[in-house]
This record gives sequence, structure tokens and C-alpha cells, in this order.
Amino acid sequence: MPTFNQISSFIRKKKYKRNKVLALKGCPQKKGQCLKIFIKTPRKPSSGKRKVARIMLSSGKPVTCHIPGMGGHNLQKFSTILIRGCRVRDIPAMKYRAIRGKYDLKYVYERLTSRSKYGKPKLDK
Repeated sequence: MPTFNQISSFIRKKKYKRNKVLALKGCPQKKGQCLKIFIKTPRKPSSGKRKVARIMLSSGKPVTCHIPGMGGHNLQKFSTILIRGCRVRDIPAMKYRAIRGKYDLKYVYERLTSRSKYGKPKLDK
């Protein structure tokens, strides 16, 4: 524990928290337009084909984002989508994820659990 003299001579500095999603500029989500849709392969232990899109944000900054969900998607060039900041663990340098069920990106039809993550509305019984 520091003494009174140590506290009075050195001002305590707050720990600097680095922003990991700079393209969002402090916003929770940003709207963008698709420039290109392609497939990436994940890191070493995993294998598969991850669907990825290059997006031009409304702020004018281009970013690469992951399209979540099993099966396909309906994205094309010039589709409008909403993205959020989210690290995709098995794809290198992927810091953004598309939000399903908003604008042109449709929800995942087959989902029964974790529906909120994939934009699936509740079934009416």
C-alpha cells in the first residue's frame, strides 16, 4: 500500500482502454453497403468455409465483416446491411459481424434456439 507522500507526489493514472472497433466510431452499430461477398478459411484446428463480406460503411470506411448462421444468405453486391463489433475467433483480423434480420440480410429460417442472434421471429402457436 502506498504511503501518503507517495500518493501526493505521483498522481494515479487511469488504465488506458484501447478501442478495438475503430470503424464504428463509438456507435453500437453502423449501416453499410456490400462491395464484395467471398469465402475465407478459418485458423488451424478448425476447417470450413466462412462467409465474409467487404462493406463500405455510411461513414465512408471499408471493413470486412462475417456473415453468421448456418446455411446460406441472400446478400449480393450493393445490398444494405447493419454491422456490429464482434471478434470472430477462428478468422484472423475479423472484428465485425453482420446483424441478421435487418435491412437486406434475411434471418436464419431453420433456427429454433438462440433465435435473437439470428433475427428469427418467435413462432406463433
